[in-house]
Amino acid sequence: MKVKKFSLKYGHGKVEFEIPSSQFYFEVKGRDYPAIADVSQAVSYALNHPIDSPPLREILKPSDRVVISVNDITRIWQRMDLVLPQLIETVNSAGVPDENITIIVAVGGHRHNTPEEICHICGQDIVERVKVVNHDAYDRENMIYLGKTSRGTEVAINRIVAEADRLILTGGIVYHYMVGYGGGRKSVLPGISSIKTIQQNHLWALGPTLGSGANPNSQSGKTRGSECHEDMMEVAGFVQPDFIVNVVPNPQGELAGVFAGNWLSAWQEGTKLVDHIYAVPTPGRADIVIASAGGFPKDINLYQTGKTIDNAYWAVKDKGVVVIISECPDILEPLEFSQWFEYSSLFEIEKALRNNFTIPGWVAWKALDCTERAACIMMTRPENANFLKKANMIPTSSMAEALEMAYRLCPKKDPTITIMPQCANTLPILNQAP
Repeated sequence: MKVKKFSLKYGHGKVEFEIPSSQFYFEVKGRDYPAIADVSQAVSYALNHPIDSPPLREILKPSDRVVISVNDITRIWQRMDLVLPQLIETVNSAGVPDENITIIVAVGGHRHNTPEEICHICGQDIVERVKVVNHDAYDRENMIYLGKTSRGTEVAINRIVAEADRLILTGGIVYHYMVGYGGGRKSVLPGISSIKTIQQNHLWALGPTLGSGANPNSQSGKTRGSECHEDMMEVAGFVQPDFIVNVVPNPQGELAGVFAGNWLSAWQEGTKLVDHIYAVPTPGRADIVIASAGGFPKDINLYQTGKTIDNAYWAVKDKGVVVIISECPDILEPLEFSQWFEYSSLFEIEKALRNNFTIPGWVAWKALDCTERAACIMMTRPENANFLKKANMIPTSSMAEALEMAYRLCPKKDPTITIMPQCANTLPILNQAP
């Protein structure tokens, strides 16, 4: 019997397995795309040749108080330690001294980053030169109210940002299963917004009434008609960021593109590269999907693995089987996420979300919703077994056992099998010829 062999990332290592060649259906892989050879040079060029904006140094005055947003430690792949030195040098070249610059870690409603994590995000040299603060979405005293969006979202943002003369957003663009794409306006909301603003906006990721579940307009790659995204854009419109620097990774995790300039159009150009690399035309759904998050840090916990689960379920038939390869060394993190699995049903989670929306709760709800449509086996650390059972997943620490379970649970005798080696980022685009 002919077989096809695969080696997929798992934590800092890999797992290897084989399947019969006759059952192999498709491999969902991002397109090869060259890494930027010199990131500093690429950032410098982007700052001096921006999209729909004057060069950064031309929009700054020496007296300006400048705020630069960066994303938190879960987005370390964005390599701001390589981007920030050139960005701050350009700000300095406009006459703005270091003491007039503040970096804000746009954590949204998540926990604060530690000093060690901030050094990892920004680089030691930058941290020693420039003030860096964590955004606190719960600090009402330090929020400035700006008004309401057309959908009724009450917009309040961090006082440091509101009182700055110039706001520069940084970040990275990949698919996002709530608002289509990451990056861009997400640095404003949820990044530096109040928890009330975040919650009101994110409720649009649910359907209109209790029991209606997910909003079908909230999905990876979709922005037009997405209420959550469109409301988010309005919030960013209240703030009117002055400049943006966003990056896009290639499938190897290296930076593939730098997009700088106007906060809207530069971001939109970046989403085109995401589509080019990660939108994968796929002939149809398979009986079994085997998916890796892509290794560390994408599989650091179940919360981060949620993106992988969602993408994998786009590729599997109803009542089929998904095998997720995710080490999850910190499976209970963040604590608020793991607590959502104490609810008795999807309906009870949805009801709680509508009363007090949180991203961790929504991620938990989405994961459980997926497992209702097809069985989910997770190859992970043995100690994660009990928690995964609460999440309606079947745990195993062996790839051989995972495959045996998948064949046993699959309703088809000779199942078709799709492989997704970079599943956290790749989006199957169905019913198109590969």
